[in-house]
Amino acid sequence: MTNEDHMNTSGQAAGEDGEWTRTDRTEGERSAPGASSDDTGEAHPTPAKESDPLQPKMVNANKERVLVVSLTSVNGRETWSQKAEFLLAVIGFAVDLGNVWRFPYICYQNGGGAFLIPYCIMLLLGGLPLFYMELALGQFHRCGCLSIWKRICPALKGVGYAICLIDIYMGMYYNTIIGWAVYYLFASFSSELPWTSCGNEWNTPNCSRVTNLSIINGTSPAREFFERKVLEQHKSDGLSYMGPVKPSLALCVFGVFVLVYFSLWKGVRSAGKVVWVTALAPYVVLLILLARGVTLPGAADGIHYYLTPEWHKLKNSRVWIDAASQIFFSLGPGFGTLLALSSYNKFNNNCYRDALLTSSINCLTSFLAGFVIFSVLGYMAHVQNKSIDQVGLEGPGLVFIVYPEAIAMMSGSVFWSIIFFLMLITLGLDSTFGGLEAMITALCDEYPRTVGRKREFFVLILLVGIYLCALPTMTYGGVYLVNFLNVYGPGLAILFVVFIESAGVFWFYGVDNFSADIKQMLGHRPGIFWRICWSYISPVFLLVIFIFSFLGYEEMLGTEYTYPDWTIAVGWALTASSVLCIPIYMIYKIIRTPGGLYRRLRTAFKPEPVIQSAVPGQVGTSV
Repeated sequence: MTNEDHMNTSGQAAGEDGEWTRTDRTEGERSAPGASSDDTGEAHPTPAKESDPLQPKMVNANKERVLVVSLTSVNGRETWSQKAEFLLAVIGFAVDLGNVWRFPYICYQNGGGAFLIPYCIMLLLGGLPLFYMELALGQFHRCGCLSIWKRICPALKGVGYAICLIDIYMGMYYNTIIGWAVYYLFASFSSELPWTSCGNEWNTPNCSRVTNLSIINGTSPAREFFERKVLEQHKSDGLSYMGPVKPSLALCVFGVFVLVYFSLWKGVRSAGKVVWVTALAPYVVLLILLARGVTLPGAADGIHYYLTPEWHKLKNSRVWIDAASQIFFSLGPGFGTLLALSSYNKFNNNCYRDALLTSSINCLTSFLAGFVIFSVLGYMAHVQNKSIDQVGLEGPGLVFIVYPEAIAMMSGSVFWSIIFFLMLITLGLDSTFGGLEAMITALCDEYPRTVGRKREFFVLILLVGIYLCALPTMTYGGVYLVNFLNVYGPGLAILFVVFIESAGVFWFYGVDNFSADIKQMLGHRPGIFWRICWSYISPVFLLVIFIFSFLGYEEMLGTEYTYPDWTIAVGWALTASSVLCIPIYMIYKIIRTPGGLYRRLRTAFKPEPVIQSAVPGQVGTSV
């Protein structure tokens, strides 16, 4: 429930999350328990005696008047039933398909073991401070990416709407990729994996399988299974003509949406139970695959290739940009997910320790996945009598072509295929849980009467809508649209949006105020390292990634398919659709704010006074 709706409930002693908000901006007024409202929703404060312990106290923060009150919430915001559920949810969101299909490739492409140096530096200076920021913000303010902005910088509320739109774009294509894995999982339940041999109805005369340590010049059966059986992209001309929806693929993706719904419909009560499976299962499978991979002939060569440092590559600025981009998209700050998940924490939870723990696990998982992938790539290179760089691919090609091809060569290939695609499904599911939960939490907090009280129905309508919008990604040419949405949906926009978010928190709200909030939760202010990163390094970190990604967007699209000129224009319009939420809402806020221009600007960019009740033992919130 948002603060405004608490005050709009006439005669209500406390709101669902125990918060009280002053909806006007007159400094001399303040609201307190027992405040009433008229039909316009404006709060009318009820005078309290000096001895009244509920009387708000005025404190000074950054030369602004601040309202603070300490209350005990009777019907407080829902919290995680166990601390482990929150940690697993954060780890599950951060550890996704990119840890398996992108990090190993980026690592060996950019200097092998030497790449770990820029990777760790970017983690410390850019990724981790932003990760910590979002966990602390969500835990302190206990609301999603929309309602939180009136407590930080009201004019930047468009950042929250931009994040919600980006999360929708992600849901449109990311669940389709999980659907591919579901298709493979069902195809694996056979006496022989269907991509083991040629001669199937979908194969071409050019299909050739590996025999006698060599491969005839041609197309592997694994590639033809993915391209001609799973996707059937040969029936499409690309985005110019994508063809009809493929029913079997649409059914697989529908199954993914059903799983997502029953994981999200009850909030943290349902998601908290699901993450025990979706977050832990990938680690079990990774360890099993690693144990099998290192025993294969040629595995040592693959791991050596993965880790051998090429120090001269550190002189290349592109390596550092790749490290920064990888750490940002791996940890996932800015998607609103960390904010939403931590908003269900207890007020005094040690979010600093959580940030260090979960981000470290995420990075170590990426490193572990490299051993799993390259041990198998070394085996493939050994069998095919090739160099490792000739068998390795980045992205979906790695997990849907190269790795399945290697699995088909192993004894017990059906078993290894089943557990591998189960791992991919669970990796994808908890990441899509997180992205959609960010939007759902934000809208439930912002519109508690129309959305929050009917969460189950709202989640159903939302997922049905996203599924219908995602149907074009399930056509014969859907793979081109998946890549297109990945680049122009969140790929470029999220970098700019998170830069504005960090600027709003660190420059408008202020690092000093943010540090004071953390002190209320943890009992101590963040150290000088964190304050310097927040003030200068992290915003610059984001801006640099955005500039280089903007200049190199054509590389992100890949070279296998040339996108028509009209699609580029549509792509930029797609990117602009989320980015423009920020200036449009800013203009709207300034216009709706009373007073002269200077007063409007000053009011729109400073936190609205809020009285927030606390859980037992919590000191009130100052904003």
